[in-house]
Amino acid sequence: MISDLKPYPETKDSGVKWLGEVPTHWDVRRLGHIGALLKGHGGSKADEVDEGVPCVRYGDLYTTHTWVITETRSSVTQEKAGKYTPIRLGDVLFAASGETVDEIGKSAVNLISSRACCGGDIILFRSRLQLDPRFMGYAADCRAAVTQKARMGRGFTVVHIYPHQIKRVALAIPPLSEQSAIARFLDHATDRIERYICAKEKLIALLEEQKQVLIHDAVTGRIDVRTGKRYPAYKRSGVTWVDELPEHWKVQRLGHIGRFSKGYGGTKADEIDNGVPCVRYGDIYTQHRFFVHSSRACVAPDLAATTYSQIKCGDVLFAASGETIDEIGKSAVNLIDGPACCGGDVIILRPSTEIDPRFLGYAADSPAAVSQKARMGRGFTVMHIYSGALKRLTVPVPPAPEQIAIARFLDGMIVGIDSVVERSHRQINLMSELRTRLIADIVTGKRDVREAAGALPEKTRSLCTALNEVESGDANQEEATKMTNWDTCPAVERKPGKVSGAWVFAGTRIPLSALYENLAGGATVDEFVEWFPGVDEQQVRTVLEHEAQTLRAELVR
Repeated sequence: MISDLKPYPETKDSGVKWLGEVPTHWDVRRLGHIGALLKGHGGSKADEVDEGVPCVRYGDLYTTHTWVITETRSSVTQEKAGKYTPIRLGDVLFAASGETVDEIGKSAVNLISSRACCGGDIILFRSRLQLDPRFMGYAADCRAAVTQKARMGRGFTVVHIYPHQIKRVALAIPPLSEQSAIARFLDHATDRIERYICAKEKLIALLEEQKQVLIHDAVTGRIDVRTGKRYPAYKRSGVTWVDELPEHWKVQRLGHIGRFSKGYGGTKADEIDNGVPCVRYGDIYTQHRFFVHSSRACVAPDLAATTYSQIKCGDVLFAASGETIDEIGKSAVNLIDGPACCGGDVIILRPSTEIDPRFLGYAADSPAAVSQKARMGRGFTVMHIYSGALKRLTVPVPPAPEQIAIARFLDGMIVGIDSVVERSHRQINLMSELRTRLIADIVTGKRDVREAAGALPEKTRSLCTALNEVESGDANQEEATKMTNWDTCPAVERKPGKVSGAWVFAGTRIPLSALYENLAGGATVDEFVEWFPGVDEQQVRTVLEHEAQTLRAELVR
């Protein structure tokens, strides 16, 4: 689809560095020459109601809307709407403030035809020319426009942009019919890219779920990792987070495994490039998963010895504060073989009994342990957890040889899963970059889409749109599976007379549409597999990967 696009036969210099050459029959116009810009005004989030007049706030332009606004996150009452700035179909809304200069002025075009409004810190552009609204949505936030807006941003902690600056943004404007063709083609292309990204994100979620299940099953003895089967005999566990354990395992409180202490130390101002490795509590959330192999920062040896807590290989480090109760007490075992230290807001467990440090790393932050820590968290704006509570946290403890076997098994499995997740993230980033470049090339006239747009089907819909309609009851559930060719996917089959000829999971009578219906409804893959016996996780993974690869091939052909 994309590789078939050709350049325009005749071009001219746009006179604008960021636009470069444009087709000879296109105009180059600054926003201030083709329309009016005004500053939005309105109340606060306290005005929001569930139903009323759709209202766009400046923050929504960063978090909710991309290129177009078809519905809003919030509404205000009819009476309150009179105190806000009214917006019309085709108005382009720019965020007047933001956190970074690279994103300042992020914009989207309003496609709501009914009464709607916007709040403060929004700059509204209303054209005096007849322009295709969807084209303007793409053009006003393409890479060339973003670059111009970034050069206009002012400020440090908070970046601002103003109407007198936005009016200087230059866009390449084709004839109206060509604007519509460009918008039509980009709607089609971005839908396909959205479907690809959606499928990859679901695959990543599936793999992360699978990783957690593997860890839980291994550290609680639901499977013997040496055989891949259940243990021959089990006993009641005596704890609430797991019903049974292998008969020869025991349950221990962390307070019986070792001694707890509270970390102390200086600030980030102490950090240097080379020195003694230093782990801060925030790093446990952002840098380390189960283990600390190396540190993000170092401190000088004299400070490490006098101002910071010393940590040893095998110590378990817990984050003592955090933003959410679900993550409080996140932990990692220090595996740095040599001098190391940690800062404040870290709780240190130093084992005094024989226990494999890698096994303990998995057990102390397994789903069962995370659930226990969440119940121990205290606070509202900032959550806290204390060593007195962590002492009561219980973990299963198998014999030493099994601890080592479990750790090795999980090491291998997680490396494999993480490599697929990392590759999927790279593919998502590449497709996002492709989308950005594609929009920039087309709205600045580097590629001619008129013929390609004319050959498109009358209506295109994204997988994510189909899923949303299934969730809301606005579409047949089978519709979500019709956008992809499933003939070459080994996980599904279709036979005349079987479930009315619908695509089903191979070897079952379970429709493929049931997967999309349940995922759209918020179910996890584990729940889906549990609810539909006969379907396994590998089949679901194959379906999602097939969806993604099919879309990628369609886009780049």
